[in-house]
Amino acid sequence: MTSSSVTRRRRLWDAARRFCADFAHKQTVDTLLAHFSDACEVLEHGLSRFAPFLGTPFTGRDGVRHYFDTVAALITYEGMHFSEYIVDDEVGKVSVKGSATFTWIATHESWEETFAYVLDFDDRDKIARYQIWGDTGALYLASQGHLGEVSGTDLTSIHT
Repeated sequence: MTSSSVTRRRRLWDAARRFCADFAHKQTVDTLLAHFSDACEVLEHGLSRFAPFLGTPFTGRDGVRHYFDTVAALITYEGMHFSEYIVDDEVGKVSVKGSATFTWIATHESWEETFAYVLDFDDRDKIARYQIWGDTGALYLASQGHLGEVSGTDLTSIHT
């Protein structure tokens, strides 16, 4: 490994950790947007009929702002933390595993989830593409108020 690739690798790791820490600590949308390039995209994988932020790319800074605002209007989370950062400095990508307890606000149903991010960075170490894979089945069931029925648990008590 050359010193320039070690430096790039460290910069990508630092940039990913800063973004994840800001997200975990529920920083403002403007703070989160500061991590993104001007030409950026967010895609949370899943069927768009399950939630309005799934399966549709949100492009540009306005699109990314809309994504974060839409998610915040529907879901809250607690205890978010990240681990297992994998950095590919050749393509400017960082993959990371996260976990948290999510709650669908309207139904108050909660679920514990492990999810994955893939962050693609531009040459200024800003996020150009942010992809999310999570438990869309639990999300959908919670949005419909049926997660507790399926799991046989009172899921509204996770936070109480």
